Amino acid sequence: MFGQFNNLTVRNAAAEDADLLSAWWNDGKIMAHAGFPDGTGETPLCIARKISEDVEGICRRLIIEYDRIPIGEMSYFNVGNDTAEIGIKICDFSKQGKGYGKIYLSMLIRCLFSKYGYKKIILDTNLNNTRAQHVYETLGFRKIRVKNNSWKNQFGELQSSVDYELVEENFNDFSIINKQ
Repeated sequence: MFGQFNNLTVRNAAAEDADLLSAWWNDGKIMAHAGFPDGTGETPLCIARKISEDVEGICRRLIIEYDRIPIGEMSYFNVGNDTAEIGIKICDFSKQGKGYGKIYLSMLIRCLFSKYGYKKIILDTNLNNTRAQHVYETLGFRKIRVKNNSWKNQFGELQSSVDYELVEENFNDFSIINKQ
């Protein structure tokens, strides 16, 4: 996948990105929201192997760039029944809160609906991540359920999450110039 909107780019992750992804995934500040306040511990070699197994239209790890500099990642996975599960992390904290997430997600979601034929997009987020919830709802995602105390982070602390889903007719695409 490749998408560009002004100075924002989405591209497939490559083996050459494994060192950067490992640095991000092993940074507890970046990964705490996902349950890994000490990072994931994944090595560049392990990550490069995962990237090599990606299949276009089925599952893919993506790098998001601002002015050609990587600032985070996205991913999608086919979970069956014409449904893709997605995720996003803007790892460069200086680029968070600027509205880029909804544009990056728009580029991904548009591709999943129009190019790959998915009928539904799902995701989940930590219940405490209200900023992400606002972005998802702005894009047209509908809150399906809140799962209270449904999982534990690395430290054994109970966490709650919110499940969302999006169908194409509810999608608000922020990667189209007249909607920005």
